[in-house]
Amino acid sequence: MSQKVSLIRGDGIGPEIVEATVRVLDGLDAGLEWEEVRAGSGAFNDLGTPLPEETLLSIGRNKVALKGPLETPIGTGFRSINVAIRKHFDMYANVRPAKIMPGVNTRYSDTGVDLVTVRENTEGAYSGIEHTIPPNRAAAETIILCTRWACERIVRYAFDYARRAGREKVTLVHKANILKETNGLFLEVGQSIAREYDDIKFEDVIVDNMCMQMVMRPEQFDVLVTMNLFGDILSDLAAGLIGGLGLTPGANIGKDASMFEAVHGTAPDIAGQGVANPTALLRAASMMLEHLDMVEKARRLDQAIEAVLGRGEVVTGDLGGSATTEEYTDALLAEIESQ
Repeated sequence: MSQKVSLIRGDGIGPEIVEATVRVLDGLDAGLEWEEVRAGSGAFNDLGTPLPEETLLSIGRNKVALKGPLETPIGTGFRSINVAIRKHFDMYANVRPAKIMPGVNTRYSDTGVDLVTVRENTEGAYSGIEHTIPPNRAAAETIILCTRWACERIVRYAFDYARRAGREKVTLVHKANILKETNGLFLEVGQSIAREYDDIKFEDVIVDNMCMQMVMRPEQFDVLVTMNLFGDILSDLAAGLIGGLGLTPGANIGKDASMFEAVHGTAPDIAGQGVANPTALLRAASMMLEHLDMVEKARRLDQAIEAVLGRGEVVTGDLGGSATTEEYTDALLAEIESQ
């Protein structure tokens, strides 16, 4: 049976990298059936809303979505379309792998960086509970929401992910030395759950020290689990270690629906020029295949990406080459065919 997937092409370079990814997945004979839906500024211009009801219904039916980058139109009532989708489906775990890729030269190429940030995706400082204090916005206040239930499920997800992926250590990142109630609860829950996983090493690190340690010795880390705001920051830091957001995939995992995406922006300055790098979305597609229990297909896709990048002969401009998006995609398809 084919697996139906909600497909959101997105804005800016989104349609180009989505098309490249669809071509590669079709080349893998993954048996995916695409149900195209709209979101973003393009949808707003054409349909009057950046997040049509049909898009939400499609994701709800199919349980899985592949999404290009979206632009949230100003003044539409949405802080972020991405956040709106995540919250609608309670996609509580944001998973962002960061791995040094062959042929991509970074300051850390010799260290073997290979870590995964697991970020709580629904609460914390991004709960949206904030207000201003009159007169004339004399002050503003944000409430950090942190429930024991959400802490437990994200920490447990991180340990289960580590065990499933053959990872050895989980590092819980917090600021409990200052934020003693919210971050203290997160740390308390993490320490308690860690005792249930005696096959996985556990440590906790204060977030400011974590930033320093990731820059100095990123190879010491394996799976990171943290709250929403810190996860947003640390996952971008991790992307910088491996060459940037153009190489970094993301998954938003929920009980009833999951969404896989490129986490970079819409890059309007190069949109339509055929030079965008689809690697981040391709790697997100690999995560989607694993999620759908197509592990062998995911392995073949990862091997093709690493082989083409490793040779460095047909890569896009952001990686030091001169290939177009189509040429890079053709090289991936040729690699898959030769496997």
